[in-house]
Amino acid sequence: MLRRDGTRALAQRVSRMAYQRLGVAELDFPLDLNDVTDSGRLDLAVPATRPARGTPLTVGWICFPPALGSGGHTTLFRMVEAVEAAGHTCVLYLYDPLGSDLRRHEEVIRRGWPRLRAEVRAVSDRLPPLDAYVASAWPTAHVLAARSTLATRRLYFIQDFEPLFHPAGAEYVLAEDTYRFGFRAITVGPMLADLLRDRFGVSARVAHFGCDVGTYRLTNPDDRDGVVFYAKHDVARRGFALGVLALREFHRRHPACEIHLFGDPSVKVPFPATNHGRTTPQQLSEIYNRCTAGLALSFTNVSLVPDEFLACGVIPVVGENPYARGGLDNPHVRWAAETPRGLADALSAVVEGERPSPSTVAASVRSRPWDDAQRVTVETIEDEVYGPTDSPKPSGASARRDASA
Repeated sequence: MLRRDGTRALAQRVSRMAYQRLGVAELDFPLDLNDVTDSGRLDLAVPATRPARGTPLTVGWICFPPALGSGGHTTLFRMVEAVEAAGHTCVLYLYDPLGSDLRRHEEVIRRGWPRLRAEVRAVSDRLPPLDAYVASAWPTAHVLAARSTLATRRLYFIQDFEPLFHPAGAEYVLAEDTYRFGFRAITVGPMLADLLRDRFGVSARVAHFGCDVGTYRLTNPDDRDGVVFYAKHDVARRGFALGVLALREFHRRHPACEIHLFGDPSVKVPFPATNHGRTTPQQLSEIYNRCTAGLALSFTNVSLVPDEFLACGVIPVVGENPYARGGLDNPHVRWAAETPRGLADALSAVVEGERPSPSTVAASVRSRPWDDAQRVTVETIEDEVYGPTDSPKPSGASARRDASA
């Protein structure tokens, strides 16, 4: 194998054998078993009284330790910053069942999100009775529900339909069960709110997607010929293998067109490509401004990538599925069958045919800062803690819990 395929292939095979023989897959389960909760047995404590509206609050946010550039953490931390700007104190509680070094994770947060003032603590150091806690992913919702005697208000910031992150099995049903916990729900985008209402009878506030048009903007109005793809082979919902097959066919038809990859420096593909690896938003904007079309795959909630493409004058090619359609209505988006040939056909049609100028594409993006999403998040937390205003917006489960309290 070393002679035939080289050192990388040999190292991969050895690593895979070690992974299987040592049972490393056990570490992939994202929860300590003692933190798993059952919605059918929940009896969550709430504070006996409510603070007067306008009283500064302390809000805990439970999340996994972030990696630099994490899009999900960036969106979450925007909301944390908004709550801080509203005069409240925020504390990040990092959940890591493997117990890695908190100081290292805090260094990443301070370097990657320097405007965040929140103190950083570990869930393992226990959760004190703050005014409210916000779960940010399905395992952290279990963590918050498992502390059932903790007298606090519980909310759930939902960026995706996370059961679909997993094949049918334990993780799928445990993720799905979190929508029955009765936490006050805030969804990013309307698709998730519709899904939660239709499947679980949960009413959620919608924090609409924003687009950072200050960073992602048109700097090259001239015609371009590159194609770009977010290549993450370890994130199933990003459709890595499907994208590679589509781009291989596209390259066969258009061998002179440069293909740009970003997201993972270790990615290897069977065609010539420029792999930019992990990039900053500013670097991404520069890459986008060299491209005509971009392949944006997401098999759950729509990602931020298509709007970023559009803001830079890039035409997104997006797989046709109801989850993506729910939050993306720009007329320049090219919808395609989710097959290698279908996606390659759509990319080829952009490159070969008549298309709007980059300036026209960029001008079609609504200037949508994250202000609306931040306002909705602050209002929802305050309503949950202080009590509803004249226009209450709690979910059905939260309303029943408040009435009993």
